[in-house]
Amino acid sequence: MTSRPFFAAAALLVAVSACNNSKTRPPTGAHSALADSADQVMFTARFNLTDHGLMRAQLQAERAYFFDESTRAELETVSTTFFSAGGEKEALLTAKRGSYNSRGGSMVARGDVVVISETGRRLTTQELRYDPALNEVASDSAFVLTEPGRKLQGVGFRADPNMNNVRVLKGARGSAGETSTAPPGTQ
Repeated sequence: MTSRPFFAAAALLVAVSACNNSKTRPPTGAHSALADSADQVMFTARFNLTDHGLMRAQLQAERAYFFDESTRAELETVSTTFFSAGGEKEALLTAKRGSYNSRGGSMVARGDVVVISETGRRLTTQELRYDPALNEVASDSAFVLTEPGRKLQGVGFRADPNMNNVRVLKGARGSAGETSTAPPGTQ
């Protein structure tokens, strides 16, 4: 008879300690606060950004939270492919978050934004806007643009998505690899 109370007390002690052990609790998934107030939530969303019927970019996100009668989407894990007027791929953008406005077709990327052009240019910044009507990427944030043998940095820029024409707003500085001032063929 004396062993029964001992086993009951031991079982109670094991049950209590199991309740306090964090390893026995069921895992909880990451939850975005956006989901609580969104009109609609979409997983693996895809948008075509066009200008007068010409596709300028294709925007993808792991999750899209729609607001304002589904005219504004807040995005998580963003990837955008930019296209030339002829339909060739020009560059790829990745970012942690973003926004898409279907009324104007504009997109904003935020958080570790990286744009890599087909020609090897790489731009990094924390925020970037894209306007398909102007076919322009722009930012007021600090940025770094690199390509083989060159580096350009500053605060704020305007450029085409392929980054062929870049206008730095302020604080431009950079470096280039070896350069030559001699006319071609005279070295």
